Amino acid sequence: MEKRQKNSNVIIGLIQTTVSEDIAVNMKRTIEKTKEAARKGAQIICLQELYRTKYFPQYKKRDVIKWAETIPGESTITLSSLAKELGTVIIVPIFEKGDNNKYYNSAVVIDADGRLMDTYRKVHMPHDPLFYEKDYFEAGDLGYRVYKTRYASFAVLICYDQWFPEAARINTLNGADILFYPTAIGWIKDYISPDGDWHNAWETIQCSHAIANGVHIAAVNRVGDEGKLRFWGGSFVCDSFGKVLKRASCEKEEVLVIKLDLSKNKRIQEGWGFFANRRPDTYGLLTKPPK
Repeated sequence: MEKRQKNSNVIIGLIQTTVSEDIAVNMKRTIEKTKEAARKGAQIICLQELYRTKYFPQYKKRDVIKWAETIPGESTITLSSLAKELGTVIIVPIFEKGDNNKYYNSAVVIDADGRLMDTYRKVHMPHDPLFYEKDYFEAGDLGYRVYKTRYASFAVLICYDQWFPEAARINTLNGADILFYPTAIGWIKDYISPDGDWHNAWETIQCSHAIANGVHIAAVNRVGDEGKLRFWGGSFVCDSFGKVLKRASCEKEEVLVIKLDLSKNKRIQEGWGFFANRRPDTYGLLTKPPK
């Protein structure tokens, strides 16, 4: 394994796109935009959730097995070669067919030498109108992963995972300097939620994880209309005190590239005592199932 560079600066890229019915077109577009991100200096590039397919879980129990991929498979073989060519780390979220004949909403991390690292399988699974993910995916069974890559140590959490503070805390305690959240989330057309602004809540909860853990956050979301959903894009990066450093369009495809100073993480963590003053002895209720 290549050692992580000591330099605390790292440049990341987020690929926000619309998605067509043609998975070959989607991969071609992703390759083009990944190369664009690399030309702009990105060292770690993150794709959006289920980057290669429409968001099929908005429909109940459809036959979508033809879109599932093994690991290694077409996406990982193609993008592994690209990562090695560009010298970049690439985070690839896919619809995975496991070797146990079960299916998962997964992310593969490819290091800058083209090597596949351990797979992360989405842990938290929603099952609500237009987000029927339990019809298609098993809950992740591989635990949380922190990836020590050529350029930085980071974790990947997928979409609904982003609402759970426990996942952010565990990955930070395990050494992640950045939490990447590949996502597929949007508004339901012609519906006004009594809860308030979903988009604002989505961004706020992730910025709160940044503050509570002293860690950088990078969320990448698709854009465009698919069925009854209008994906709001809005991919963004915030620093370890929750300040949004850069935000993508809510309507257009975009390659968002930004340099991060990860040295701020330690300053926030130590200055605010978020780890030193934890009380794990009082947290037992967190490990018990809901009543």
